[in-house]
Amino acid sequence: MKKENKRMSTETMVLGAVLTALVIVLQYLSMAIRFGTFSITLSLTPIVIGALTCGMSMGAWLGLVFGVTVLLTGDAAPFWAVSAGGTFITVIAKGIAAGFFPALVFKFLKKFNQTAASAVAAIISPIANTGVFLLGCVIFFIPTLIEWYGNVTAFLVTIFSFNFVIELVLNIVLTPVIIRLMNMKVKN
Repeated sequence: MKKENKRMSTETMVLGAVLTALVIVLQYLSMAIRFGTFSITLSLTPIVIGALTCGMSMGAWLGLVFGVTVLLTGDAAPFWAVSAGGTFITVIAKGIAAGFFPALVFKFLKKFNQTAASAVAAIISPIANTGVFLLGCVIFFIPTLIEWYGNVTAFLVTIFSFNFVIELVLNIVLTPVIIRLMNMKVKN
């Protein structure tokens, strides 16, 4: 989508509104897909689509919406009981990172190959989401994780074995295809 000076175009606002709603709905739906304490994040794909089509601000916005929705769904409740501040910071930061960093990477790579740039950005989103989550866990929740899992290795295996890999595969498959279809629509 074309950047129109400093004002947001109607098309960008409409796409942003649709993707915002999609992030919320998919996050609520993802509550049904659980592996232990954690649910699979289905909303990364619309976050990345918004980031790639509308830029870093939209990516950060959609990530923020994702983070707030995670807090509202109760998905972060086990951590909230341990440290409300740590949970809030971790969840909001991981959401914003999941939208901002793919847009940043895409901005620099798209001049070489847009499809490859979309795929790389799709990879960056779950890495940022999981990476910031794990960093937040290390900073705020290590004693609790040791208590819950007996050791942190079990926790890491759970996160990387199920959630991260599924989120990564979904994003890698869906995002470049959807971006390519959206670009075809724009050209016609």
